[in-house]
Amino acid sequence: MSILAFTLIVWTGSLVAGFVGALTGLGGGVVIVPLLALALGVDIRYAVGASLVSVIATSSGAAAAYVREGFTNIRIGMLLEIATTFGAIAGALVAALVTPSVVAIIFGGVLIYSAYASSRPRPADAQSAKPDRLASRLRLNGAYPDKDGKLINYSVRNVPGGFALMGLAGVLSGLLGIGSGAVKVLAMDQAMRIPFKVSTTTSNFMIGVTAAASAGVYLHRGYIDPGLAMPVMLGVLIGSLVGARVLAHSHPAILRKVFAVVILALGLEMIFNGLTGRI
Repeated sequence: MSILAFTLIVWTGSLVAGFVGALTGLGGGVVIVPLLALALGVDIRYAVGASLVSVIATSSGAAAAYVREGFTNIRIGMLLEIATTFGAIAGALVAALVTPSVVAIIFGGVLIYSAYASSRPRPADAQSAKPDRLASRLRLNGAYPDKDGKLINYSVRNVPGGFALMGLAGVLSGLLGIGSGAVKVLAMDQAMRIPFKVSTTTSNFMIGVTAAASAGVYLHRGYIDPGLAMPVMLGVLIGSLVGARVLAHSHPAILRKVFAVVILALGLEMIFNGLTGRI
């Protein structure tokens, strides 16, 4: 395969990854890493490095649009980034101590659990319960616009539980290069009872900082190749901008199904290839 053909394939795949990442809050890394490692035979550590760069691009591209449209809860994002940033640095340091096959198996396990958890129905009274005292004190409750532009109020709950899960999300980001969007969305959606659109958009706002923290470690170790990272970044950036426009007019139930199906398939594939030694 020529360099031009390889670059075009990487760019096209990254375009799709950015679109899916913006819609679901995944950050595109869950598509980029399997694409590079499984389909194109790139060493998984270099795939993770390129993915982290793409995650930063996704956050930069989609997050600005979401903030402007009123979906992102900036106060929640800034609070939870404290946990994810420290976790991301720890995960990046651990990544050098484990083999690529182990990374692939952990990656797959995280994705499968994420697919299961995201498909679980939310409690019917999720938004009717009393506001959490700590969330109210930190002024984390907010509102987001519906399709008609009407503001829908929501209350945040279980802030300590969400904060702890964000630390885990940061570790996974540094270890796997996925921006930990899957865990972040689930932490906000399931644990903190934040509406799914707010969860995905706030995740996109956060993942850039998380990825930047661990990308520095990968760059220092030489795992970020500019020739690979550049088409990945450009493709993901364009895809995320398109995805940001589509999300504002989409239905949350459909987003959940897309989220679950995509990461379940990729999770199974990553585990299989990790167990058979193909990565």
